Amino acid sequence: MGKNASTIRIEPWSEDDFDLLRAANAPELMDHLGGPETDEQLVLRHRRYVDLSADRTGRGRMFRIVCEADGRAAGTVGFWENTWNGRQVYETGWSVLPGFQGRGIATAGTLAAVEQARAARKHRFLHAFPSVDNGSSNAVCRKAGFTLVGECDFEYPPGQPLRSHDWRIDLGPF
Repeated sequence: MGKNASTIRIEPWSEDDFDLLRAANAPELMDHLGGPETDEQLVLRHRRYVDLSADRTGRGRMFRIVCEADGRAAGTVGFWENTWNGRQVYETGWSVLPGFQGRGIATAGTLAAVEQARAARKHRFLHAFPSVDNGSSNAVCRKAGFTLVGECDFEYPPGQPLRSHDWRIDLGPF
C-alpha cells in the first residue's frame, strides 16, 4: 500500500448492506464484469452474501470495507469456495466505490480478506481472476502478494467467457 493508503477494517456483510451493493453495481465498477446487474440479480446476490457471512462451515465470507477515520463503507471484499482445475480453492473479489479509489483501500481490504481465508484453515490456495484488461485489480493482486499463475478463460457472469489472469496466494500448510 502506498503512502495514501487509508486505515480500514472489514466487517461481516449484513442485511443492512444492500445500499452498498447497489452503489458497487455502478457501470464504471462493473465494466470488467459484464456490466451492472438487474435489481432482481442484486437482491439474489445480497441474499447470497448475507447467507455466506452467516455460515460458519468455512464456505467463505463477505465483508464491507469500512474507513476507520469516518466509519463510511468504502467497498466490498470477500472469499468463497470454488472448484478450479479440479481442486477446491477459495476465490476472492473486491470492489471499491469511486470516491475511495486510489488510496490503497482495495489492497488493504484484500489483505484483510486473505487473513480471514487463512484463519478458516480449509483451503490451501486463494485465487483471484481479474480481467486481463483490468489494470487496477491486477495491481491489487500484485500489491497484496499474489503470484501470477498465467492467463485463463474464466466465466463471469456465468455463461460469459472472460479472459482473466489467474492470481494465487498460498494460505500456508495447516
